[in-house]
Amino acid sequence: MTFDQFKNSLRQPAPPAGLSPVLEAMWWDGRGDWERSHNIAQEVHSADGSWVHAYLHRKEGDPGNAGYWYARAGKRMPAVPLEAEWEQMVTVLLEENAR
Repeated sequence: MTFDQFKNSLRQPAPPAGLSPVLEAMWWDGRGDWERSHNIAQEVHSADGSWVHAYLHRKEGDPGNAGYWYARAGKRMPAVPLEAEWEQMVTVLLEENAR
């Protein structure tokens, strides 16, 4: 799946089949459902799950909690706008999902 296909799928009522849990979390966030996205992300106990969790807390406006999760993911809190981070994350996670 390409980034454009992923983004276009946000018009549908449910995520496309075959997405990893972290991509499903990003999909729900892309649809504006932070709570559902967060519920999925906090159940993924991996670096990618921590990355998504970090992004969501950054979006929520909780930099302390976000910082904790970025550290768990082995990443630094980015200085880019949230929309740019979402696009970067989805692109990376789609590449990983395709492997």
